[in-house]
Amino acid sequence: MSDIVLTSATRQNLLSAQNTADLLGTTQNRLATGKKVNSALDNPLNFFTAAALDSRAGDLSALLDGISNGIQTIQAANSGITNIQKLVDSAKSVGNQAKATAITTTGTASTDYASSASAQTISFTIDGVAKSFSLASGSTLDTAIAGLNAAAGSSIFSRDSTSKRIAVNGVGRIEITTGTTLTALGFSSVAADKPGTTYYNEANNTADLTVNGLEARANFAQQYNDLLNQIDQLANDASFNGTNLINSSDTTKQLKVAFNSDNTSNVTLKNVDATSAGLSLTGVTLDATNSFTKNTDIDATLTSLTTATSRLRSYATSFGSKLTIVQNRQDFTKNLVNTLQTGSSNLVNADLNEEAANSQALSTRQSLAISALSLANTAQQNVLQLLR
Repeated sequence: MSDIVLTSATRQNLLSAQNTADLLGTTQNRLATGKKVNSALDNPLNFFTAAALDSRAGDLSALLDGISNGIQTIQAANSGITNIQKLVDSAKSVGNQAKATAITTTGTASTDYASSASAQTISFTIDGVAKSFSLASGSTLDTAIAGLNAAAGSSIFSRDSTSKRIAVNGVGRIEITTGTTLTALGFSSVAADKPGTTYYNEANNTADLTVNGLEARANFAQQYNDLLNQIDQLANDASFNGTNLINSSDTTKQLKVAFNSDNTSNVTLKNVDATSAGLSLTGVTLDATNSFTKNTDIDATLTSLTTATSRLRSYATSFGSKLTIVQNRQDFTKNLVNTLQTGSSNLVNADLNEEAANSQALSTRQSLAISALSLANTAQQNVLQLLR
């Protein structure tokens, strides 16, 4: 078949139309994909640079989940510490109420005082502290009372209304503990504990004396123990996603939050023990050794609660500092991911406004090219007319 003969003008206009069609196809592809670089063939440097930026942005985005979990874990621990502090404050209040509840001892000897024919050592206790003095033979009632008060350090012993017996009225748990002293002073035999109330600590005390306030302090001691139990339960429940930072001092349970893909940038949060044992808080034994019966023991308990408060504040400060670090890194990572993605987009994404304008211009050019081809063929159409 012989070649088709086209004029020079026709071939030039045809080439222009083909170029316009190619450009229009490229523009339509950019509009469809939103990218000006779709493969390494379009622009190798921009394509592979953008791929590297997208890869790093993806790695950092994956780390954001771990960072977010770390923040929630710290916040759970901080919430636990805050509420444990409230329980410690309640325990302080209970201790102060117990101390404000006075323990008093009252009573009168069951028999008249009679002077002894021989010297005797008189022994008794006040809040568990032993007191004694030597009672000479033939000592009168007033001499015995004076010796008792001197040993006690206060005037808690006196004559009763008959002026023949020794009466007791003083602050504290006063116990006359030996049979010799009981006989010498006219008190009755030792009384047993009241049934079901061993925490009254009435063992080895004469039945002539009544200790008041022990039951109330025992109730406060029970409340204190309940609060310590609540501290332990709260510390064990302050976990997030199975991680608890405040119920153990075991450093193998520490939390490590990674900030980059190779874990060369990270922060470590060590566990603390905010349980009652970890805070060095000891429960009260509700028996004859009930420490809430002594003001000195309550003072020691209040001191331990103050120490626990200082320790909790230290824990809260440490967690708050770490939380600030992790939150700052979270914000930084989000911004960095956005920067990387924006940089990648700038390299490969198309300007859709520009491409839309190009598409309109190329469509117009294509129409003009078709018209130009028609004009280029006018000479041949004239020959056709002549042949007709």
